[in-house]
Amino acid sequence: MMWHADFVPDRFLLLAFALFLDALVGDMAWVFRSIPHPVALLGRAIEILELKLNRARRSDHTRLVRGGVVVTIIVAMAVGLGIALQVFIETYNFWLAELFLVTVLVAQRSLYSHVRAVAKALDEGGLDQGRAAVAHIVGRDPKKLDAGGVARSAIESLAENFADGVVAPVFWYLLFGLPGLFFCKAVSTMDSMLGYRNERYNMFGRTAARLDDAVMWVPARLSVIFLIVGACVTPSGNPFRAIGAIRSDAAKHPSINAGWPEAAMAGALDFALGGPRVYEGGVEESVWIGSGRANLTPKDVNRALYLFVAACLANGVLVLAFSLLAP
Repeated sequence: MMWHADFVPDRFLLLAFALFLDALVGDMAWVFRSIPHPVALLGRAIEILELKLNRARRSDHTRLVRGGVVVTIIVAMAVGLGIALQVFIETYNFWLAELFLVTVLVAQRSLYSHVRAVAKALDEGGLDQGRAAVAHIVGRDPKKLDAGGVARSAIESLAENFADGVVAPVFWYLLFGLPGLFFCKAVSTMDSMLGYRNERYNMFGRTAARLDDAVMWVPARLSVIFLIVGACVTPSGNPFRAIGAIRSDAAKHPSINAGWPEAAMAGALDFALGGPRVYEGGVEESVWIGSGRANLTPKDVNRALYLFVAACLANGVLVLAFSLLAP
């Protein structure tokens, strides 16, 4: 294909470029020192609406309805903006803008960096620094975690966010372009901010949490395919053990989606993930996922990162293959 002024990459090829750029340069934090990140803007809008509408004195039914109103507003804004940008980009052949947006809304490099920071902090700085690092990527109380718990939490976050932050944006972008990508990120952000089972958010955030379950249903299950493929090239990884853990343990997780990538990673690397988790609102009882070791170390986090990179490569290769095979 010749590169010229009228060159327009198809959606698969543009996504392959974006995945490569994200792996290379990450979320381009230097750009967002001057302008706000799209997800930060989205989070601010959600925060403003929640503060105005979520009142403790309201009844459960009212808080449920108001939470639904917030979901409707945010989704409408995200999809509307996505449609407007898609029309503008296609009208003026400004595909570089689309490439930029897709690159900053896929979280391969940033997820890797955050989890790698936990392993490094735990290995070089000890438990306190490990707890401080893991607090950036999990919602549970890090002060209640021992060293093994810090490592497990990082690996669980890596597995779940591989589905949430990598596979889901790819899936929804390929289906619906920028409107689908913006919709996916809006739902994911609302769930991360409102989808807690505590007094403040249990009713108000319920619609956001249920919508996230629906949006993530297919990507969570697709993610295990890439993790199984990644296990084939990961040292000491075992794809058959991953399949066994998925079949036996994925459905045991409290979340209908998170158990799938967690089980795949736990089985592939012979870990035990999950177990009781301490959040700000109390202890959430949870079963163990996988039948391997639960007392994990920074080296185990690095093994999980190796698997994550292999799974991301599998995802990217599949996207590139589709771009080459598309008519």
